[in-house]
Amino acid sequence: MVSASIARDAPAKVNLALHVTGRRADGFHELESLVVFTRFGDRISVATDDADSVALSGRFAGAVPNDGDNLVARARDLLRATLRRDGPVFIALEKNLPVASGIGGGSSDAAATLSALASLWGAVAQDQIFRIAGELGADVPMCLAARPLLARGIGHDIEPVARFPALAMVLVNPGIAVSTPAVFRALASRENPPLPALPEDPDFSAVISWLGTTRNDLQVAAASTAPMIGTVLDVLADSGAAFVRMSGSGATCFGIFETDDAASRAAAAINKERPSWFVVATRSTASGESFDG
Repeated sequence: MVSASIARDAPAKVNLALHVTGRRADGFHELESLVVFTRFGDRISVATDDADSVALSGRFAGAVPNDGDNLVARARDLLRATLRRDGPVFIALEKNLPVASGIGGGSSDAAATLSALASLWGAVAQDQIFRIAGELGADVPMCLAARPLLARGIGHDIEPVARFPALAMVLVNPGIAVSTPAVFRALASRENPPLPALPEDPDFSAVISWLGTTRNDLQVAAASTAPMIGTVLDVLADSGAAFVRMSGSGATCFGIFETDDAASRAAAAINKERPSWFVVATRSTASGESFDG
C-alpha cells in the first residue's frame, strides 16, 4: 500500500561559467564553475509501497531508462544499502528536462531522490548523504546543494556563494543529445586559466560584466560535434538576451534577461519559430532562497 508521498524539486543546473583548468592522473578533468539552479525542472515524489517501482511522466519520460541504469533507481538502492533498509518504495519522476543536455537533469533527479528518501526513512547525516551523492556522479553533490555555488575539482568541491542574485533566463535545447566524453575528447586545451574573482556587489550589470570575462571551455568543442549549438546561441542573442552561453557540455544554451517579462517574451517568440525545440523561460534562485517541496 502506498503511503503519503514526500516530494522534492529537481531543478535544472546551469553552468554560468565553466573553466577546464587541468587533467588529473586518473583521466578526470579539473574544473572551476559558477553554477545556479532554476525554478523550472523535474519533480520527484517517493512513498513506501508493496514493491519497488519507478513511474515516469512528463515530456521527456520516454528518454529515461526505467531499469537499474536510471540514476533515480541507483540513488534509491545505494541509500537503502547504506542505511540497511529493506522496505520497498514507489518513486514518481516527472521528467520535464531534456536528457543528456548539459543541465544536470539526471544528477538533479538523483539528488532529489536522496533528499526525499532521507526524509521518508528518517534522519540521515548530511555528510553521509553528500558522500552517497558523490558516488552517484560528479554533479550530484552540487545538485543536492541546489544553490548558487562555485564547484571545483571534478565537481565535488563546492563552495556556496553568499551573495548572488536571481536571474531571469531562457533555456533552449534544439532536441539533440551531446556526448560529454566526446566533447572532452575534442577539447583544444585542458590547461586554462581559472575563474576570476566574483564581483563584490553582484547586481545584474556586474554579473553580466563578470560573465563577459569568463568562458565555457567546452562550448567550442561541443559546437564542433553539434553545430546546431551555434544556431541556438545566435537565436538567443537575436531575442534580446543580455548574455548567452552554453551550459555544461551542451547542447542546452541559456540567455540571461534583465526582467522576467523580457525572458517570457523571448521564450514565446523562439517557441513560435522553433516549435520542436525545448524552450522555457525561468528564473534562477538567489543565494538564500530555497525550493519548495
